[in-house]
Amino acid sequence: MKNVTDSFLSLGYWPSAGGFGFNTDIFATNLINLSVVLGVLIFFGKGVLSDLLDNRKQRILKTIRNSEELREGALDQLEKARARLRKVEMEADQFRMTGYSEIEREKLNLINATSKTLEQLENYKNETIHFEQQRAINQVRQRVFQQALQGALGTLNSCLNNELHLRTISTNIGMFGTVKEITD
Repeated sequence: MKNVTDSFLSLGYWPSAGGFGFNTDIFATNLINLSVVLGVLIFFGKGVLSDLLDNRKQRILKTIRNSEELREGALDQLEKARARLRKVEMEADQFRMTGYSEIEREKLNLINATSKTLEQLENYKNETIHFEQQRAINQVRQRVFQQALQGALGTLNSCLNNELHLRTISTNIGMFGTVKEITD
């Protein structure tokens, strides 16, 4: 430490002429060199450094402003997107409700149409059954009539002899003749 203070004291003392020499005290010379460099840097570099820092500060502020503007734009777009999303969700709900009501309506229409078709089929079935019953009854009647007729003819043929047969034919012809005269 003594060397440092001595070197500062020696700065105030200049030898009277004549000599140029080297100072071999490294600490003293480094300190002097460092103070000279710092002084020159501060004196000449103060404006440049100040300008660089101001430019950097302006760029940072501009970047911050741009970021804020972009953020505001992004927030606006986000709000618009949210509004569109709400609108689309409402429309989707409306379509869903409309679709459900349409499905219910179609379901009721289908049930009604199926019910009517089943009712018609039931009516057709009943008509067919009635028709088949009538046909069966008619067939049974015809068979009964045929059997009765065959039975009557069989009875008549077995009971009638030739003479009785001829008398019945004559009587029937006489009745037809009388009916013919009445109608003429």
